[in-house]
Amino acid sequence: MIVTGGSAGIGRAACERLAKQGWNVAVAYHRSARQAAEIVSGIEQAGGSAIAVRADVTHRRDVGALFDRTHQAFGGIDALVACAGASAVRPIADSDEDLIAEQINVNLLGTLHAMQEAATRLRPGGSIVTVSSAAVPVGIPGLGLTMAAKAGVEALTRVLAKELGSRGIRVNAVAPGLLDTPTFRTGKTDQDVRRFTAQVPLNRLGDVQEAAAAIAYLLSPDASWVNAQILRVNGGYL
Repeated sequence: MIVTGGSAGIGRAACERLAKQGWNVAVAYHRSARQAAEIVSGIEQAGGSAIAVRADVTHRRDVGALFDRTHQAFGGIDALVACAGASAVRPIADSDEDLIAEQINVNLLGTLHAMQEAATRLRPGGSIVTVSSAAVPVGIPGLGLTMAAKAGVEALTRVLAKELGSRGIRVNAVAPGLLDTPTFRTGKTDQDVRRFTAQVPLNRLGDVQEAAAAIAYLLSPDASWVNAQILRVNGGYL
């Protein structure tokens, strides 16, 4: 299986959890070679099998090479988890061309490239999980570009599920809510964090492990009748 954005955050948690469940994992990364190598080492020390592969998901040729390398290493590909993404807080009116390109290229185009390769490379009965955001249905000021890209990911997820259904390949998305990560806490005071936490009915922030658990469920036989769905893992927030 392949996990894009596998060197950090949800992607890293997914790699480690899925390896423990017996999956052979290709940890795809863009810049974090050291982190990816650490993940692979940890998986191997625990008795699992993993490789690290550099890929810029905004380039289709890189994604194709990622699938080639994974197939060579494991003899086939049964699953894709498309975690690679980027987030930026900027009002729509103040968003310049560079920021627009980054958000659309990484979040939407990068996911699309991975889905295109998976559509032709996954063995029958395989599974694809994309990553969206629980904020998509709400519309949060400052997150317009990210949410637009993630809304596109959800649309692609629903359509590809119907296009690949005849081959027994399921396509779903996980849409996490507020997760307690360094990225989330950057630029926020303790008071800001408490304010966000108070908006969650469960009265706490989520953890990347909980998002990874949802991904693992969607890939498992327990979810064999779950297809074209967006699983919002958000503690009831939004």
